[in-house]
Amino acid sequence: MAEVSLEGLIKHFDRTEAVRSLDLRVADWEFLVLVGPSGCGKTTVLRLIAGLETPTAGRIFIGGQSVENLPARKRDIAMVFQNYALYPHMNVYRNMAFGLEQRGAPEAETRRRVHEAARMLGIAECLNRKPRQLSGGQRQRVALGRAIVRKPSVFLFDEPLSNLDAKLRVKMRGELVKLHRRLEATIVYVTHDQVEAMTMGQRIAVMNEGRLLQVGTPREVYHRPANLFVAGFIGSPSMNFLNASLETAGEGVTLRVDRSEITLPDDGRPWADTTPGSVVLGVRPEDVQVLPVSPKASGGGALSGKIEVVEHLGAETYLELNAGKHQITARVNASQVWEIGQQVTLQMDPASIRLFDPKTEEALPGRHLHEAPMAAGPRQETGT
Repeated sequence: MAEVSLEGLIKHFDRTEAVRSLDLRVADWEFLVLVGPSGCGKTTVLRLIAGLETPTAGRIFIGGQSVENLPARKRDIAMVFQNYALYPHMNVYRNMAFGLEQRGAPEAETRRRVHEAARMLGIAECLNRKPRQLSGGQRQRVALGRAIVRKPSVFLFDEPLSNLDAKLRVKMRGELVKLHRRLEATIVYVTHDQVEAMTMGQRIAVMNEGRLLQVGTPREVYHRPANLFVAGFIGSPSMNFLNASLETAGEGVTLRVDRSEITLPDDGRPWADTTPGSVVLGVRPEDVQVLPVSPKASGGGALSGKIEVVEHLGAETYLELNAGKHQITARVNASQVWEIGQQVTLQMDPASIRLFDPKTEEALPGRHLHEAPMAAGPRQETGT
């Protein structure tokens, strides 16, 4: 397999800057997910790596070799598309073997590779069928098999699960992760679905408007978002944002939200270095505690709220609450019974709070409750 490096990558379509000076390294054997909203440039990055688009500027390296001027067929990559791109007049065997046949691979070697991939993917009984005779999940496996038999240096996936139903998407996510471990493959995977990104990627790269905003493990990006966009895009339900005022007194730091005060933890981090003034307070729904008691009884840092929506999801419940000028979502245990219109108190663990600059939208320094050192690296994370 091979490392993929992008240096200063830029792509213009007429006057539209689809990719803006992007730098990214995908380690050998890593599963990296490019995630972002529709139109953010992630598929364009994938097509640039594949050689289906030519960069306006910048460099692309695969396995240490500069490939931006190489045609797609010479880049030793395999791409799996959203619509599967199977030949309807060929059976499964021919669809999977076609790429090897075009490269002049010996017939015995082609047969061995196709049958090996078919067994790995659980479609050995489908080799004589045509694509129209297959389910969506089986067609996806055929597209995967066609890529696997090539034994490329890099696999590229362009939203391959988006045409599957919800239950099959969940199953295929797990199968792709297992497949990555078996192949010890370098994979760049594009999706707009942040759940796919969080559950599949060893690292995720968040894009918006052609820019790469943050790269890190799912845990890092979720708990330490670099800016407001990442904080709001990653996580379901998304992070709550409240307008607040940061005040310092001596070595203490206090947040004022409406009439409530929250004292931030003194953990040696540079909270006190933050300039007093307006900030955006971010807190995840699971870090909002909902109490059926009055603010006075619950102590400091509490907000009064009213439940507007109750969503039951089995083991947990989502509450949509009105807290004065703010709408807040809380994720709570389903064992507690809540009613629409109920008056409640909301408390936030100060150690779970993230602060953002309202002008730059960048995260301000400070410690998060769930902060943890980075994982050892892609090679260790595969478990191989």
